[in-house]
Amino acid sequence: MIHATRKTLATVKPSIIHTWTSNSTGPPFMKSEEHATRFLGILDTSFMITYAMGLFISGTLGDHYNPRKMLSFGMAMSALSVFCFGFLTETYHVYSAPLYIFLWIVNGFSQSVGWPIEVAIMGNWFGKDARGTVMGVWSACGSVGNIIGTLIASHILPFGYQYPFLIICSLLFGYSILVYFQLPSAPWDIDSNSHHESDSKEKIELNRPPPLGFFRTWLIPGVISFSLAFACLKFVNDGFFFWLPYYLHDGLNWPETLADALSTWYDVGGIIASIVAGAASDRMKSRTSLIFYMLLASFVSLYVYSHSPSSYAWNAVLLLVAGFFVGGPLNMISSSIVADLGKSDKLKGNAEALATVTGIIDGTGSCGSAIGQFMIPNIQHWYGWNAVFYGFMAMMACTTVCISPVLIKERKKRNRLKAREDKALLDSDSASSDSEDDVFLSEQTTRRKAHGAQPSFI
Repeated sequence: MIHATRKTLATVKPSIIHTWTSNSTGPPFMKSEEHATRFLGILDTSFMITYAMGLFISGTLGDHYNPRKMLSFGMAMSALSVFCFGFLTETYHVYSAPLYIFLWIVNGFSQSVGWPIEVAIMGNWFGKDARGTVMGVWSACGSVGNIIGTLIASHILPFGYQYPFLIICSLLFGYSILVYFQLPSAPWDIDSNSHHESDSKEKIELNRPPPLGFFRTWLIPGVISFSLAFACLKFVNDGFFFWLPYYLHDGLNWPETLADALSTWYDVGGIIASIVAGAASDRMKSRTSLIFYMLLASFVSLYVYSHSPSSYAWNAVLLLVAGFFVGGPLNMISSSIVADLGKSDKLKGNAEALATVTGIIDGTGSCGSAIGQFMIPNIQHWYGWNAVFYGFMAMMACTTVCISPVLIKERKKRNRLKAREDKALLDSDSASSDSEDDVFLSEQTTRRKAHGAQPSFI
């Protein structure tokens, strides 16, 4: 629901641009389509900057306070701010750049509560052995939300671009109430419900480990590397998220409703990748190596899609492949990897850091996304859409470089463990051989004594 609300603006951008540049009630709000496009880029950038700042804060608070209440509050505030942004301003013809920016900033802060709190809740319920599969299936929720938001918007858009905002915000607000009353954030939340309120707080404190802290969390091995990698990867993924429907409409000249429906194939690829890669990673020695190989394949998929023909079927297939190799690693890092890091063996259950780790990695990623939303419309204006796709490929290369140290370190660790196992096996074989020799000599001595002979030793 959070992602569906966020996706609505990206889906209705062509209609908003048309409304802003041809306002029938007075002078146009925007002078030209170029000005409207750049202002939308500023809105996306302001959203991602405040979203990134909010992630760092929300992640830390999520390890200190009740996750269920925080999540419900963030959902309700996001619904209200987007409702005012999309529905009220158009219904009452209030066109104001500062008001739009303010409302979208509030939405950014509100939505930042979602992901780190949700990952922390999921991490409380599921252990490491099945984490890849469970988190892989669950992390597809973002892509599912994108599809829901796109389909609702594309079907209701003919009545006016404000009505998709109304429908989706109503769903999000209603679900925030359900979360507040029905979502247990951890096993000890259920245990505490059977006790009096005074006993509940004491039990929660006993079961819940103390928070690690924001700055100490950065020192967990792998956090910095995956944070930088996620920044580059989110630059690309959010570029598709915010600009794909507009590219299909403006660059390939598809009708707006058809472009919206076509863009959902990118999210379908991300859903398939989340489930397949998550399940596969549980059976592999390293999730990082799987992500690395998928990133290498993403170069080819992005290059091929940048030269895709104007065919609906071909675009759907190529978007599916691109979503698989770009959205898949993104979902794995933001769910399974952060859960592994936040529940690291080095913490040994003595500190809670999962929400903080999620906030740090996703927050750093959102900083990269904010830069991307500022750069993409400008690159497109000066150099065209092909340059945008080459920029995407460059960022995927940076992602691969950032996770390479983690991959190398993991392989060295596995080699050391294998060497120790081989040495232990050789030592056990040697000890077994010595034991067999001692038994043989002992048997020979016993026989000689039985025949009255003196033992001889070699």
